[in-house]
Amino acid sequence: MASRNAFRLLLGIGCGFLHAAILASGNIAYAQPGEAAGSEVSAALVSEIVVTAERRRTRLVETPASISRLGAEEIARVGADHPSELLARAPGVLIHRGSGQEHLTSIRSPILTGGAGAGSFLFLQNGVPLRSAGFANVNGLFEAQTEVAGAVEVVRGPSGAFYGANAIHGVINVISAEIAQTPTGYVQVSGDTIERFKGAGFGSTTIGDHGFAVGFSILDDPGFRATSGVDQQKVSLQHSFDSGSIRIRSFLDFANLNQETAGFVTGDDAFLDPVLRRSNPNPEAFRDAKSVRLSSNIEVDLNEATTISVTPYARWTDMDFLLHFLPSKALEQNGHWSVGAQSAVYSQVTERISLSAGVDGEYTEGFLSEFQEIETVFSFTQGLHYDYDVSAINVSPFVQARFAITDRLDVVTAIRLDWTSYDYRNNTDDGVVRRFLRPGDRMDQFTTVSPKLSALYDVGGGAAFISYARGARPPQTTDLYRLQINQTIDPASPETIDSIEGGWRGDLTSRISFEAVGYFMDKRNFFFRDADGFNVNNGRTRHIGVEANAIAALTESVQLVLNAAYSRQTYRFNREIDSTQNAFEAIAFGDDVDSAPRWLAGGRALWTPDRLPIVGEAEWVYVGPYFLDASNTRQYDGHNLLHLRINWTPVERVTLFASLRNVLDKFYAERADFAFGTERYFPGEERTLTVGLRLNN
Repeated sequence: MASRNAFRLLLGIGCGFLHAAILASGNIAYAQPGEAAGSEVSAALVSEIVVTAERRRTRLVETPASISRLGAEEIARVGADHPSELLARAPGVLIHRGSGQEHLTSIRSPILTGGAGAGSFLFLQNGVPLRSAGFANVNGLFEAQTEVAGAVEVVRGPSGAFYGANAIHGVINVISAEIAQTPTGYVQVSGDTIERFKGAGFGSTTIGDHGFAVGFSILDDPGFRATSGVDQQKVSLQHSFDSGSIRIRSFLDFANLNQETAGFVTGDDAFLDPVLRRSNPNPEAFRDAKSVRLSSNIEVDLNEATTISVTPYARWTDMDFLLHFLPSKALEQNGHWSVGAQSAVYSQVTERISLSAGVDGEYTEGFLSEFQEIETVFSFTQGLHYDYDVSAINVSPFVQARFAITDRLDVVTAIRLDWTSYDYRNNTDDGVVRRFLRPGDRMDQFTTVSPKLSALYDVGGGAAFISYARGARPPQTTDLYRLQINQTIDPASPETIDSIEGGWRGDLTSRISFEAVGYFMDKRNFFFRDADGFNVNNGRTRHIGVEANAIAALTESVQLVLNAAYSRQTYRFNREIDSTQNAFEAIAFGDDVDSAPRWLAGGRALWTPDRLPIVGEAEWVYVGPYFLDASNTRQYDGHNLLHLRINWTPVERVTLFASLRNVLDKFYAERADFAFGTERYFPGEERTLTVGLRLNN
């Protein structure tokens, strides 16, 4: 772990160089990212622009899908220490924060773990997956450049033709900040009452047809629990070229994470114990991860009606971490590199028919090894557990057609085919070594089809839509090749989910916007490991819910935003558990899936007075009760949190900001579950005050 002095020196040098570069580009008026002081608040879903639905700019009101967009102003105002703080603002989304930058995700779903958690959500940076399909990471968002992003978009539910495998429950797309026409940027530093220090900066300019941008973020977090510090650095570079008919935007992103990991605190309501909640039962645990990504989106207008888009990309990831949650305390090392490309043709065939079609493809080389250094514990043997390589090929053609049936009614139909091939090579002995099952060399292939059919009706001031979509994903490589003796080497079937949703969004008045959506989803071939460690490859769950989002400009300077979601996530099959210790994990048809709150809600009041250089925000976050075990016998009661934030610009080029998180000093759990006969918790941070300084250009 780097020292505080080294961090401060690096941060000061980085800020100084970036600020000098911005100033050298020219003298202009300063503007902070997301500056709102003195501006009029508004409420307008009709004019909202999103890019994730079709990999290009489209109006949200014309999109028959459930999409939430968090813009640059909001991202800057939140100043999140973890992506979970930001994504809690999207209805139906819950991120369980783990230790440091770790997390587990829920989008119209329970919190999913293992291969299900890794493969059910597609994490993107500028439309390109952070990881290859089959090699995903449940903690995938710590590789994204959220700290200096221009927007974050969330697609809730299966996404349709443009995103296939790994988009079962939803998509999170982190979008880089736009390059400005004139030299513009900022640098900022902050510190808080647990001695967490952060720095970030972004600068951009345009010279002729070319644009350039650089962004960075640095985190030095000692953690509020014992031996749980985090060092993280991220850098992003951009280049753009725009000649009118040809547009190119390229990105180079780097991320490094060095983390000392804290494990669960265990025992009934352990998160309420003021001493235990700050302890770390696994001081030996750590996670080191690096990633590099390069992509370039090339758009060419062939004529007024047709545009071609091609996005070649390359990625590399490498991660080492200690399996502290197992008796083996084994070291896992994994990583992969990929090259690939996304392509699409957008054509306005006639006045009433538009067509989009393309092919996505990538090639991946990945590896995983697991080695136990300590002496044999029970059936966890000292020495090498796994050592294998996997080559993967993914090819995915798709097509989407939009028909303007009348001036008000549009019908959209789409289909995507995903073909995945894994070539697995075992680098150690085949067969069983105590508890570990190592399959012999083999190839596995999976083909999935994802159709979508939607109708969108313009009702004046808004739009109503109804949609059917199927999501599908092949198993993760760890589900297939990292086995134990009580599992089978037979490959799992691809997981599918069928979704029907309908809703309305629009502006009720010039000052009130509203969105409401209802959905029904049925998931089959749900693949997971039960409490006894056996593969379940034929699980079935049902997901029914409603979501709402409202934006109201109460006055010229006060805006109120509310979001709420109610859902039932239930098991649709029965499964007994043999071991007495894990009897709480027996599954009965109709029971709630554990880690699935029925209620999620939040609200923000934003104050932007005309005559004062101040932006203030009060935020409420609610997570409802949820069951900790599959048998629904243990429950976490949920929590309410209150956060306050304020930005003050005393002079033109300087902004001071502060936030007070968990104002009421609530003892709560970021994550709660039940395993190995005991309750387990990741405690949430107590009241924390952050103060910072931003220099704007």
